[in-house]
Amino acid sequence: MGENIQTFSQDLRCKSWQTEGILRMLLNTIDSDVAEDSINLIVYGTGKAARNKEAIRKMIELLKELQEDETLLIQSGKPVAVFTTSSLAPRVLAVNSVIVPAYANWEYFRELEKNELTMYGQSTASAWAYIGTQGIQQGTSEAFQAIAEQNFQGTLAGKWILTSGLGGMGSAQPLAIKASGGVSLIVEIDAKKVERSIKYHICDICTDSLDDALAHVEQAKQMQMPLSVALIGNAAEVYQELFHRGIIPDVVTDQTSAHDLLNGYIPADYTVEHAERIRKQIPEMYLEDARQTVIQHVKAMVGFKEKGAVVFDYGNNIRQQAALAGYEEALSFPNFTYYIRQLQCEGYSPFRWVALSGDPNDIYLIDQLILDYFSSNSKVKHWIEYAQANIRFQGLPSRVCWLKAEERILLAEKINKMVANGVLSGPILFTRDHMDAGSMASPLRETEGMKDGSDVIGDWPILNALLNTCNGAAFVSFHHGGGVGIGYSLHAGMSVVADGSREMGERFQNIFLGDVGVGIVRYADAGYETAQKKAKELGLGL
Repeated sequence: MGENIQTFSQDLRCKSWQTEGILRMLLNTIDSDVAEDSINLIVYGTGKAARNKEAIRKMIELLKELQEDETLLIQSGKPVAVFTTSSLAPRVLAVNSVIVPAYANWEYFRELEKNELTMYGQSTASAWAYIGTQGIQQGTSEAFQAIAEQNFQGTLAGKWILTSGLGGMGSAQPLAIKASGGVSLIVEIDAKKVERSIKYHICDICTDSLDDALAHVEQAKQMQMPLSVALIGNAAEVYQELFHRGIIPDVVTDQTSAHDLLNGYIPADYTVEHAERIRKQIPEMYLEDARQTVIQHVKAMVGFKEKGAVVFDYGNNIRQQAALAGYEEALSFPNFTYYIRQLQCEGYSPFRWVALSGDPNDIYLIDQLILDYFSSNSKVKHWIEYAQANIRFQGLPSRVCWLKAEERILLAEKINKMVANGVLSGPILFTRDHMDAGSMASPLRETEGMKDGSDVIGDWPILNALLNTCNGAAFVSFHHGGGVGIGYSLHAGMSVVADGSREMGERFQNIFLGDVGVGIVRYADAGYETAQKKAKELGLGL
């Protein structure tokens, strides 16, 4: 697009750092080192950063000219207007993929998309908050560690995990499993993704032979040595073959892009190239083949569960896809949030920050700040040390760390002072995953099995976006679909820049208490005692 994130530094192209930060994150999101398919603006899964290249060009142009009392509106990846608002208002408001509920299904969405009226933005793709695989790395680690604690005396050592998908989301799994001492076998049909996983040390070994993969897994298990093995193949076929052989993993999940059977999932007997051709030429046939494959895929997962494996849905809606295709037992195993809900009741969830200067040392200085100020928090300390040793930056240097509201406020205020005093070489942008408690309504994922039966209530993410707008976040967004697909999720995003100004330093208290607090109140309202206690502690209880 004519812009290079590597040449960033202190050169300001916009009227303020709040807007400049948004521009840099847009460019970062579509950078070839970050996006899965930068040419087609696909950031991860099937989520896009913008509707088309013309929209990108127009957004860059508008952001550069945006005044400090103006707000750019983006409708499903397309800039549509600039309004005069105020210096305290967000610089960008974006809404993505939202369809009137009675029409919110894939068929209607694809018709609208074909007519260039909308686009699929997933979550952090169209919120311009994606930071590569690291973005969900700690969350994935938290989930697998919780599984280890609840099922295997706190460790996955000597256990093996069968999973699939090495895209932007799935690539977090191998490192997370190794962090808990386990062995993983990850099935991925796209050889290029497997090669990338080896190049960037996400996986240790790759093979196209199931027998070879199993030999590596068995050896590592016996030695209780953490290992990640990538197997080139179709996940459904491999799962079925293992089940038919009577080989039962200790843990089974899946992170293919099953939320979108047409564009994200590949049927049995298809190559990647064949899939690309058929989905365009004969989409009806492709979808039918995908439905039959996803039934077999989930049947194998249910079979593993019945044989004693710990089986869970990793948030890609694969269970519901199989159920819609006609498999009645598809929903007989839980999703991953079953294991981490108590963490979210405390507001403990994924916070992110990005060095807008492009200088990795800014991130390392913040790492040290965290190690100093949160030295008594063993989880945070362990994560930062682990991330420094194992996480590769993609695009702009960044870090994710699960922090509570009060910890986010403290960190943001101290970082803002570091920017003001010149300790850091440039401003820092704060953002988060959409998996934060108050920003997501997803009855087959984040809000499945709510204590009060409020799984499908979508008010909370809307309240989250409205409150972030009131409190002056730089970028506020509201989305439909996420990682589970059209009709199954509503969620909100936010970003704000620590530019060193006193004004921004004073905003962080309201911004982060409001952003996280909505989630705590949501769970308190549903009857969770942990959330009720936390709400009172933060002064949020009624």
